[in-house]
Amino acid sequence: MSVRDETESSQAASTRQQPPPAAGAIPDFVPATRAGMPPTAQTFFAVVNSNGSLARGFQAVSSARITTGQYQVLFSHDLTGSAFVASIGDPGSLVIPPGGEISVVGRLGAANGVFIATRDSAGNLADRGFHLAVHS
Repeated sequence: MSVRDETESSQAASTRQQPPPAAGAIPDFVPATRAGMPPTAQTFFAVVNSNGSLARGFQAVSSARITTGQYQVLFSHDLTGSAFVASIGDPGSLVIPPGGEISVVGRLGAANGVFIATRDSAGNLADRGFHLAVHS
């Protein structure tokens, strides 16, 4: 392997993994206040692999890939009136996911569901892993 091949291989690997944090870059956690969140506030989440399988979650019952770039996630509670926030993401902590777009909306016909569509950077439906938060 030439020096050029080794450099290109190293550069390709570095674009798929995030760099380690700089010394002192991770601050101490901010403690919660005595008031906390309102007693009715709830936050649920799901981390879903690009194949639709549920990697982990809180109050997430199931997830499924419907077709290329389209997913549903079901939770244990009625989500009517909730806010949905999603981001393309890998379930682990080493690989930077491919770029793209993500859209999220309540699931038609399922009050406890969320519908997610993921796309590549050109706007074509594409399978992507994602992180989903539901604030209710």
